[in-house]
Amino acid sequence: MGKQLEQGDIDALFAAAGANAAVPADGDGAAPPLESYNFSRAGQISNEQMRAISSVNDLFARNLMHTLGAWLRTPLRVKLVAGEQLPFKEFLERLSLHTYVCSLRLEPLGAVGLLELEFALSSPVIDVLLGGAGKAWPARELTDIEESILNSVVRVAVQELNLAWQAVGLEFVFEKRETDAAVARMMTPGERTLCVSFEARMPEAQGVINLCLPAVVLNAILRRLISEGDRPRRRSKEAQLRMKELLAQSKIGALLQFPQMRLRASEIASLAPGTVLRLPLPNTRPAELRVGGLRFGEANPVRIGDHRGAQLYHAVTHATTLGQQERHAAPPLSKREEPITMSVN
Repeated sequence: MGKQLEQGDIDALFAAAGANAAVPADGDGAAPPLESYNFSRAGQISNEQMRAISSVNDLFARNLMHTLGAWLRTPLRVKLVAGEQLPFKEFLERLSLHTYVCSLRLEPLGAVGLLELEFALSSPVIDVLLGGAGKAWPARELTDIEESILNSVVRVAVQELNLAWQAVGLEFVFEKRETDAAVARMMTPGERTLCVSFEARMPEAQGVINLCLPAVVLNAILRRLISEGDRPRRRSKEAQLRMKELLAQSKIGALLQFPQMRLRASEIASLAPGTVLRLPLPNTRPAELRVGGLRFGEANPVRIGDHRGAQLYHAVTHATTLGQQERHAAPPLSKREEPITMSVN
């Protein structure tokens, strides 16, 4: 049978534990600094994390604009308008009547978020998919068919959410449309949430898409998002090879022309049909081959079958810069070299 401790023995144990805790952990004799923890700031998202969230949601808005606009076959503009932290009860107070709210499961966090489509936006979307012009209806309850149509639209939006957040391993899974009572039970009223709002504009209407996520469970994901953003991105070898293949197939303008020279303005002003303009270039001077507007080298004009060509015999080295190329003036005309003439017809 174990020994039973008296009250004095228990007090002595607690006193010894307190004395051991008071001993400094480091060897310099100074106690480690203590920081007070404010439980009311649990789940608070920092400014750096909000900037990372904004970059991800901007990507989502652009992708959704193109994907959903092409799916609806109508012009659509989506942009991020706000991102803020607020208690869940404030998000519930902002929900409009007859709005469409669905639950999204956040994997692998095991949490649940909410996606809202205002009736001012959901009704025009349904009208377009049913063959209408995309005008908003008076607020009313959605039918089962209309709700099924909106479910397919939300699945498209969830796909774009996954593409935007896949860099940090966060996956959104569409569950179902929720009733007002079920939405109120999703989180506690005082739980801090991240509410992101997107404005969607159609030719005949406009509305707001709201995304509500629990802020506490996002902290680990957001820290990873910031670390991924600070890390320099390195392309894989396959991506580099693919980039080289695409660049090799691109077309670049090329031009075979006279090298740079100086002419008197009076000679140019006196040009008339039939006159001959003497150029300050020897007839042995080759032409310049320019690729993409840059001097590539010296070449002579040749013919290849029915096509014109340039025979390159001197290329510009990579060390030659564009500024050095343009500073080179035409060489002075030698007495032994015959000048080139050009007839103006």
